[in-house]
Amino acid sequence: MSAADPQPQVARVTTFIRVAPDVAFTVFTEETDLWWRRGVRFRGSASPRSVVRFEGGAGGRLVEEDAEGAFEIGRVLQWEPGARLRFEWRGRNFAPGEKTEVDVRFEQAPGGTRVVLEHKGWEALRPDHPVRHARPVSEFLAMMGLWWADQTTPWRLNAERNHVRP
Repeated sequence: MSAADPQPQVARVTTFIRVAPDVAFTVFTEETDLWWRRGVRFRGSASPRSVVRFEGGAGGRLVEEDAEGAFEIGRVLQWEPGARLRFEWRGRNFAPGEKTEVDVRFEQAPGGTRVVLEHKGWEALRPDHPVRHARPVSEFLAMMGLWWADQTTPWRLNAERNHVRP
């Protein structure tokens, strides 16, 4: 990276989940609508019946569907069950071509899985982009980290409640 390049802007969340990496990956990708929080803070649709789901595999999509149709949140860039999931991310207020990237790594750990989620690429968006809510970079990235922590908590709880091996 040269001095003229913008600094990477990454929101990072790390959590531990008491299931094996393959189970953690499956719950993240196949039970998405069960854990993805509802409401306008977490979903672009105002409909309480919207559905968020992955269309599996590299090249598949992450979509939110409601009565109005499907909104493509992003495309799956890397699909390695039990190890890694990378996908593009765009909000409904993104212009065509604007996108960021989410990278989720599932790492075997004693008693379960260490999960590291990084949402990066924010430097590609203009500083006054509406998604930033007029916040300075460090404050915005902290806000995004909290947003993902709020999202991944129900995922972790759902996986541990429904998939923990006896």
